[in-house]
Amino acid sequence: MEFTNAEIRAILKFSFVKGKSARETFREINGVLGDGTLSLRTAEEWFRRFRAGENDTMDKPAGGRPVTTNTDQIMEYIELDRHVASRDIAQEMGVSHQTILNHLQKAGYKKKLDVWVPHDLTQKNLLDRINACDMLLKRNELDPFLKRMVTGDEKWITYDNIKRKRSWSKAGESSQTVDKPGLTARKTLNSTIYCEQLDRLKQAIDQKRPELANRKGVVFHQDNARPHTSLMTRQKLRELGWEVLSHPPYSPDIAPSDYHLFLSMANALGGVKLNSKEACEKWLSEFFANKEGGFYEGGIMKLPSRWKQIIEQNGAYLN
Repeated sequence: MEFTNAEIRAILKFSFVKGKSARETFREINGVLGDGTLSLRTAEEWFRRFRAGENDTMDKPAGGRPVTTNTDQIMEYIELDRHVASRDIAQEMGVSHQTILNHLQKAGYKKKLDVWVPHDLTQKNLLDRINACDMLLKRNELDPFLKRMVTGDEKWITYDNIKRKRSWSKAGESSQTVDKPGLTARKTLNSTIYCEQLDRLKQAIDQKRPELANRKGVVFHQDNARPHTSLMTRQKLRELGWEVLSHPPYSPDIAPSDYHLFLSMANALGGVKLNSKEACEKWLSEFFANKEGGFYEGGIMKLPSRWKQIIEQNGAYLN
């Protein structure tokens, strides 16, 4: 059963008269009618109006406001909050949701996922990224090595996984950027554990990719996390006989694990709540089992185009 905006506002007014809070009413409505039916922002706005003496919950007449005024007001909402939902704008203005979508489309706006920004790049960081990408791009053109490449990284998965928001952006405009969330738990990975992981990786390569172990050799890619670059790890990598690719600092956008595997994982995890370590392990097992064989190779084969993009945009992060 669907409720019109006017009917939802009537429920809000009823709850207001009963002395309930906007937050409590927001939870009750979404609990009964489904998540996304009403935003907390809209509930609070209507409670503010009721307190100010406004009693009319009906939609305003469609012909009572010029189209240009509607468009200007919609743009004000967008500029104030790029994450605002189009349904919320419709409720605020008392017009249909489709009307809002039509105006936004004509103005050239569409919703894009926000992009995590892990680090403010210095001038040196930018130059390091350009130089590394230029070197790797030229080398791969002369001696293609991506099919010999093995890469890996660690990812922390929380039980409560926040879903990235979408924000309004015009065509050609970059997505909104948000700080990458930090972890409060103490990290447990150290050089000893990492070297043990490398030994297990070596066994897996010998079993699954014997041509790399016997003839061609492994080209190994990792980022610059401390356990990856410690003296113990460097000695282990020399012992394994693997060539280690250059990777500039603060560059997850050219690490296949980050921009391909972990991105896919984060999208799948968006909004997922896990109750235990066992539930997390079960979810991960199912995630990996459902990936097609070419998924991982496809992520690595994107590298040349990403190297080229970084060079073209002077080292800046890729969207």
